Amino acid sequence: MRGVSLAFDERLHHARRHAGQIASAAQIRRLVAGSSLIDAGGRVQDAYSLRCTPQVMGAVRQTVAYTRAAIEAEINAATDNPLLFLDLPGENKAISGGNFHGEPVAFAMDFPEHCDSRSGRHCRAAHLSVDRSESQRWAAAMLVERGGLNSGFMLAQYTAAALVADNKVLAHPDSVDSLPTSADQEDHISNSMNAARHAWQILRNVERVVGIELVAAAQALDFRLRADPHVKLGAGTAAAYTRIRQGLSHLKRDRLMYPDLDRGAELVRSGEVLRAVEEALGAPLV
Repeated sequence: MRGVSLAFDERLHHARRHAGQIASAAQIRRLVAGSSLIDAGGRVQDAYSLRCTPQVMGAVRQTVAYTRAAIEAEINAATDNPLLFLDLPGENKAISGGNFHGEPVAFAMDFPEHCDSRSGRHCRAAHLSVDRSESQRWAAAMLVERGGLNSGFMLAQYTAAALVADNKVLAHPDSVDSLPTSADQEDHISNSMNAARHAWQILRNVERVVGIELVAAAQALDFRLRADPHVKLGAGTAAAYTRIRQGLSHLKRDRLMYPDLDRGAELVRSGEVLRAVEEALGAPLV
């Protein structure tokens, strides 16, 4: 998309002071370092989906850190009721309480629901690439030769849109609801199980959305490299492109695409692309 690099300038992000945003911008600079496509479009600024990536993913990064801390505390906690304390005076060594209540987990699971849903909505490579007004006419319509006779990535983008729409419903916070049980003795419940289940479903959908984005981006880069063989990719993006193309061939004409999209999701879920990028950069992406 020939994005504008100034949106990721270190000074800009330090001015806002959010650690996640600063870290995300730094990672993007590492990924695209050396690219001849960056700043080649002659624009002052890009659409939000490119320009605001550090702000969006930085917020996700910080929220995931909170969630990790909350869940690590919970799995190492004593959550039974009652709890026994042998140093209590008297014969009764039990204290009844509410350590079993799942509210900390419910909140912690609702947060990644929102973050994953927003992350999926922020993925726009498939949409921007099939939209020729956005791809500046360097790529074939729908990212396929003889677009019109071939649908290309049109239905792949439909799939991504459907998954994002599903996530918008699943992302409704479970912790806002409570139905009393046990003759109103248990009159405030957390719905933490539902929150965790929905977070898992959303995560699986986002893996598929990002997988579609990777496959579409590789297809778009095929056209870009064909149009200009002298194009140089960024240090990280070149590694990602090479890894994707090792197991997925260019889409020349319409074919069953679900194996490609399944493979794209597996590249995300397994961390294969991430490992290839980290190896190329010589350092982990954290």
